[in-house]
Amino acid sequence: MKRLVGSILLFSLFVFQLKAQDPLRFAEEVSKFENYASKFPSANRIVFTGSSSIRLWVDFKSYFPEHNVINTGFGGSETSDLIHYKDLLISQFNPKQVFIYEGDNDLNSGKSGISVFSDIARLVNMLLDEGVESVVIISPKPSIARWELKEQYEKLNDSLEILAGLSDKVQFADVWSPMLKPDGTLKEGIFIEDGLHMNKKGYDLWIKVIGPLLYRP
Repeated sequence: MKRLVGSILLFSLFVFQLKAQDPLRFAEEVSKFENYASKFPSANRIVFTGSSSIRLWVDFKSYFPEHNVINTGFGGSETSDLIHYKDLLISQFNPKQVFIYEGDNDLNSGKSGISVFSDIARLVNMLLDEGVESVVIISPKPSIARWELKEQYEKLNDSLEILAGLSDKVQFADVWSPMLKPDGTLKEGIFIEDGLHMNKKGYDLWIKVIGPLLYRP
């Protein structure tokens, strides 16, 4: 994994410096996670993290009754923000498995697909280096609000699926496909009023993809 991805990481560092927004805009929001690990059993922790599609997961705990899951989703974050706060949002929990949802806001902010891919690859490598046994990349989802970026999202998802295939410790959760009708248009009734975030019906589609990927000791 390191050799295959390593060549893009130097580029990632360069793009990260040019494109990353000021992560301190999330300082107050993420401060609530300080010493958060003490609230959860230490065994077999599974962290779900990333942007607001994770933070706003409806009835999150009820979807994982048999797993030690932790939700550290925050605001309108981009991958660079998650990298900045990795220790607080992921590493402090010493998790067995990490689910990452990023890329959605990155593309919407104008970042290129290659820069998003590079940032996510960098984050995945950091987690594997720390001993995380399983990393799951959740595909950026389709939405009404960002449908005009459909092709960019599809290209990014294709590249993230390839990234996941480079290591048996990395998996790709394709939540894009089940949110579409057979004709390729968005399913109806799965979003809240803003046309971006999902309601329970949307998360019910997600769990069908994510459920089989959950860490089982």
